[in-house]
Amino acid sequence: MKDPVLIKSNKYGITIYFDSDMPFDELLEETQKKFESSAHFFHHADMAIEYEGRAFTEEEERRMTDVIQDAADIQIRCIIERNTDNEQIHKRMLDESLKMIHERDGQFYKGTLRGRQILESETSIVVIGDVDAGATVASKGNVVVTGTIYGTVIAGASGRNDAIIAALHMQPKKLRIGNIEVKPVIGGSYSWAKLS
Repeated sequence: MKDPVLIKSNKYGITIYFDSDMPFDELLEETQKKFESSAHFFHHADMAIEYEGRAFTEEEERRMTDVIQDAADIQIRCIIERNTDNEQIHKRMLDESLKMIHERDGQFYKGTLRGRQILESETSIVVIGDVDAGATVASKGNVVVTGTIYGTVIAGASGRNDAIIAALHMQPKKLRIGNIEVKPVIGGSYSWAKLS
């Protein structure tokens, strides 16, 4: 029987190949075992991941991502999807995000921001979770959200018009880059907004 979960490295982090026929709950359990046994290889890394071999619903993808982060003690910056019409846009967005994340002053926030919560940052920030309706993220640098933006996100809050807002999905109440309100471009597995 083939291994239901295979892990391979790529330029951005790792690609995980999943068995296409195994029931999801069994696959989740196999994935947890695989990453627990491999945790010492990751050294608490921050990385992007790519899922191959099967399609997940949004809820399944979230559960899978949570299991991998907990089992391997890693931080997943974002999930990339290849072979889409927007692949080059995704790659460029990810390259820029990775550059931002590796800056010394970039920071992470793990968890979903709930209604009325406000997260402000003097530096670029990555939110490992969602920005719920009513919540606000405001950064003087870039903002990357590994989940969905439902609330308000402001990047380049100090007037920086070359900032980036990136997220897995966008259904925002408001997005702003610098002093200009922008409309997100929705497409593929990523939604993103950038002022050119």
